[in-house]
Amino acid sequence: MEYVFWISLLVIGYVYVAYPVAIAVLARLAGRRPGKRPFASGAWPSISIVIAARDEAERLPARIANLLECPYAGPRQIIVVSDGSTDGTAAMLQRYAGTVESIEVPRGGKPRALNAGVAAARGEIIVFADARQRFARDALQQLIANFSDPEVGGATGELVLDCEHGDHASTVGDGVGLYWKYEKWQRRSESDLRSTLGATGAIYALRRPLWQPLPPDTLLDDVLAPMRAVLAGYRIVFDECAVASDRASRDAAAESRRKTRTLAGNYQILAQEPRLLVPVVNPVWLQYMSHKVGRLLVPWALVAVFVASVALAGSHWVYTAALALQLAFYGLAAAGAWFEAEDARTLARGAAFNGADLTLAAGKEAR
Repeated sequence: MEYVFWISLLVIGYVYVAYPVAIAVLARLAGRRPGKRPFASGAWPSISIVIAARDEAERLPARIANLLECPYAGPRQIIVVSDGSTDGTAAMLQRYAGTVESIEVPRGGKPRALNAGVAAARGEIIVFADARQRFARDALQQLIANFSDPEVGGATGELVLDCEHGDHASTVGDGVGLYWKYEKWQRRSESDLRSTLGATGAIYALRRPLWQPLPPDTLLDDVLAPMRAVLAGYRIVFDECAVASDRASRDAAAESRRKTRTLAGNYQILAQEPRLLVPVVNPVWLQYMSHKVGRLLVPWALVAVFVASVALAGSHWVYTAALALQLAFYGLAAAGAWFEAEDARTLARGAAFNGADLTLAAGKEAR
């Protein structure tokens, strides 16, 4: 059990501490930032901005306005693919005829919608965006300038969450903001060394010839598509000057669902692209194994550390202390989840009570 405890602890420490520090040091000593520079006047590549949307009639007008306000010196095409929307999205998009190309597809999920959007794209570069986020004014030109380097196959921007500035009323905002800053620091180092391992779905771009149609059940299109470009020998770079803004998960349950989906998606990608596990095929094999595959091993390592701590607690104070720390951590997490659920129930009861009061008052007034 001692071997289980220490090996599992080493796995956790390597994935979350040793590897990020090592990659940051290597990036500083031997990194090579992409040869990003603005294109000459009249030489900016044509772009197609693809948005997959389902029942986003309320959000899309502001999103389209945001994209149109972003200056871009080359030809621009905006495509919105409605994934079986039933809220009047198609009718709303008719107001933008001539500016936005609207595609209606039967409800089949985001991967199918993206495939349809890219099939209709005419641009040399495909820019992927979502309905909810907003681009900074210069985001498009900053993002596309990376493609002046012929080694760059894709570029992803920086997603800034409101909780990073303390602006989001979320029960998990502080934790999400801190983790997201840590994640971006790691992506920046990987990008400078060779290539980041995926993209931010809210803002990324890919050379059109590198796009391969997504399997319909794909969970992480923003990892699978960029990693296919990496396997083709290109770099995926992280550009913190191309900024999109978004809200953090509203509560622990939403954040847990997001993390579960990400974990499942990374397992799925191993089945979709087993070449990623082959060192001579994957040019970022060590980074991929350390970052992506390592993250898949950590939950199992945490279970192993806990089981080993229970078995060894009476044999040495180190294991007793480790068990106590884990129990305290999991206990605090459980208490936090309980209080959050209780707050949600209290709010629901308050809303129901107020609604009942309003209904009663309306009934009395009617009499």
